[in-house]
Amino acid sequence: MRKLLASTCLVAGVIALSHSASAAECGDVTLALHNVQSAEVLTYVDKFILEKGFGCSVETIPGDTVPSTTSMVEKSQPDVSSETWVDLIPEIVPPGLKDGKIVKGSKALPDGGVQGWWIPKYLADAHPDIKTVEDALKHPELFPDPEDSSKGVIFNGAQGWGATVVTAQLFKAYDAEKKGFTLMDPGSAAGLDGAIAKAYERKEGFITYYWAPTALLGKYQMVMLKTTAAQDPAEWKRCITNLACPDPKVAAWPVDNVYTVLTKKFADRAPKDVMDYFNNRGWSNETVGKLMAWETDNQATGDEGSKHFLKEYKDIWTKWVTDDVAKKVEAAL
Repeated sequence: MRKLLASTCLVAGVIALSHSASAAECGDVTLALHNVQSAEVLTYVDKFILEKGFGCSVETIPGDTVPSTTSMVEKSQPDVSSETWVDLIPEIVPPGLKDGKIVKGSKALPDGGVQGWWIPKYLADAHPDIKTVEDALKHPELFPDPEDSSKGVIFNGAQGWGATVVTAQLFKAYDAEKKGFTLMDPGSAAGLDGAIAKAYERKEGFITYYWAPTALLGKYQMVMLKTTAAQDPAEWKRCITNLACPDPKVAAWPVDNVYTVLTKKFADRAPKDVMDYFNNRGWSNETVGKLMAWETDNQATGDEGSKHFLKEYKDIWTKWVTDDVAKKVEAAL
């Protein structure tokens, strides 16, 4: 029995030393924890995989896109921002890359951050000829305004959103009022979500501003209307983002690039397999939308959502890591 106990203790000691060595190799990692649902759950996915798969010691640091990225450039902390909408902070990211303070990992959202005007999938399926904004504006009768069914309706964003200004300006640019449409002001984000949910569950037609990935689009299947015009940054700056501008011209919504951003300091010291993970990890808007919808329906936290993802979407995340790391993560689950 003494020999068995000695042998067992020896094996346990080897395992402990092995884990300790692995943790020491990876070391301490700090992850920015943004107050955005998609970024939050991805951060917790990273935390679990880094801890259980790579043996890292991980700490999350509450923040948001601008302050977290600024701190990464100026102080090299936190080490990683799992989801960073880099196009929204042009005054921070390009200089930080140029000065060698930060580096880009993989695209956290390979589809990009998408904004535009959407219609319900059931309506798109019933009317396959409606593919563009111009197509939809020919048929106000398919999108009846709840307050005046003789007109079509477009739901705008909430007060204070930049996208709400853009939608109002594009409404002008498309001459939508003359084509029989009204622009509905929902007042708030909750008001917009409520209007969409009510119309969707009644199987009514509507056009609405929205963006992806979001929990709402994970719950309600929608199709984004295409724009025949090209992107035009100059027009976007001149008029489309300026509510006082009287003569906006139609231009496509830009697609935001969403990357994982790491400090150069961390990228230089991190083990190769950890950097391989950050250079390969990313998920589709559809996947994260469904995950956020699950979180919302179950009143789950980002931490709980990450474990649900790791248990239910093994076909996705196991492609981000080696078989050995995947086995460790699965064992931990």
